[in-house]
Amino acid sequence: MTCIECGTAMKTTRENVKYDAVGLRGVTLQHIEVRRCPSCGEVEYVIPDIEGLHRALASAVVLKPAPLSPAEIRFLRTFLGLSGADFARRMGTTAESVSRWEHGKLPMNPTADRLLRLMVVHEAPVASYALDSLTQILPKATTKPLRVGLTRVKSVWKTIAA
Repeated sequence: MTCIECGTAMKTTRENVKYDAVGLRGVTLQHIEVRRCPSCGEVEYVIPDIEGLHRALASAVVLKPAPLSPAEIRFLRTFLGLSGADFARRMGTTAESVSRWEHGKLPMNPTADRLLRLMVVHEAPVASYALDSLTQILPKATTKPLRVGLTRVKSVWKTIAA
């Protein structure tokens, strides 16, 4: 590969990379191909199967035992491909409430939290998902951001302990 900026041959390595492109902190992609230009410093990240990556990340968020954070609510909504207004209609609430959830001005109630998780499971099924795990979500617990690592195993994104 040559650099698109200066045409110099790129150096390729495998590295762990922080992935915040979807608005979630604490996500690390492990052993990702990284190309660097020794001449101009241009950097390229090779992330195969981004759809599969986002599906694995959504599955990890859905399975976390704490209430969803504002960033996780926004990520799951966009993962589902819904606008704020469409999402509000499907959730049986107002667009203003969705905006407040996503900006941390109003906590999502436990029923809405479960409904969103079920919507994600329906849109992107998780093979090992147990509906009983939704009852384990502690409504009074402090919201903690998800920390997760993802790696590719046999062309499939898998979550690993972070």
